[in-house]
Amino acid sequence: MVRMVAPPSTLVAMPSPPSPHSSSTPDPVSGGVTGDGPGHRTASGRSGGSPLAPGSPAEVALAEVVGSIRGLDGTAAQAARERDAMLTKPPGSLGRIESLAVQLAAIAGASPAPIPEPAVVVVFAADHGVHTEGVSPWPQEVTAQMVAGFCRGGAAINVIARANGLGVRVVNAGVAAPLEDHDLLVNRPVRAGSRNLRVEAALTRAEAATAALLGVEVGMGLVDEGARCLLTGDMGIANTTPSAAVVAAATGSAAAEATGRGTGIDDATLAVKTQVVSDALARLAGRPPLDPLGLLAEVGGLEIAGLAGLCLAGASARVPVVVDGLIALAGALVACALQPAVAGYLIAGHRSVEPAASLALDHLGLAPLLDLDLRLGEGTGAALAYPLVRAAASVAAEMATFDDLGIDP
Repeated sequence: MVRMVAPPSTLVAMPSPPSPHSSSTPDPVSGGVTGDGPGHRTASGRSGGSPLAPGSPAEVALAEVVGSIRGLDGTAAQAARERDAMLTKPPGSLGRIESLAVQLAAIAGASPAPIPEPAVVVVFAADHGVHTEGVSPWPQEVTAQMVAGFCRGGAAINVIARANGLGVRVVNAGVAAPLEDHDLLVNRPVRAGSRNLRVEAALTRAEAATAALLGVEVGMGLVDEGARCLLTGDMGIANTTPSAAVVAAATGSAAAEATGRGTGIDDATLAVKTQVVSDALARLAGRPPLDPLGLLAEVGGLEIAGLAGLCLAGASARVPVVVDGLIALAGALVACALQPAVAGYLIAGHRSVEPAASLALDHLGLAPLLDLDLRLGEGTGAALAYPLVRAAASVAAEMATFDDLGIDP
């Protein structure tokens, strides 16, 4: 069983999953990908599978999804490497664009990989009971207001998505205020915000599993509608607090290492926020190690759970998932703990300035495509990185080979 654990003083950190960028799984352009079909084993030797125990109907359904995920296609990856060697350029001259093209081929099971379009940014929204601790200066009502803004098309993510030919879908996983229905909105709140993670579990296991399953269903539905790339987005006032707690617990980091300024809080508020994360982790001290769903329930949030489900959906459907910043990475940590093979389907869009984002990236073995000092969320970093993903597939598919030009390399 892959285990996530509690506070740094008593933790044994969760093992890092194999990924196309990790030391245990070499960069696919130089050789090596994780898994290869049913019954694959991870780089650590563990069989791929779900650490979920039988429980609620949502847990059972989630376990079925986790069990359906297979590793990357090594044959397609090798064919992509061989094709890359024949393209009319010096070997390695396009750097990580080349390794990204190989990863896309390994995901799709075809070389060259199909262009990953259309692509959709999926913004999961939820509120958090920990807001009452004073961890954010923004009123909780802003979550619902921003969701309305997404639906009207006027937020940053809408603008960036339009500029890059991306669709946008918004998912109400647990906003505290009622939301009006809209064509862009999947309005299925699991509950009206989480509980206060400083003093009690933020969610029940059933609630966490239901929110994750919601993410799976939305992701699979978009793939059924034709999407060939999923991008993660989030909205939720105070959501960097539970995200920092998830990352700290999953990586064995101290609260002070994982807690950042979020929307730009002052020193006094940062001290409060750090103590809240520390208290949440201390609440788990002395207990048996938590499984991924248990940790998500204790210190996570409904949009984090939804994002974990979206990552699972992408891996199950064999489409790439471009991961945004801290909140999305917290969800990705949970997804990869449930099934390490998920890491191979993830592409890190950017490195957020939030310290926990770098902790999560390092733990997952993901190298971000961009580093622009972003910290907005909404999926903006993933959307900005998407053109690089599309370009990588286009280069592999459309660039002439030496044979095409009659050149002997």
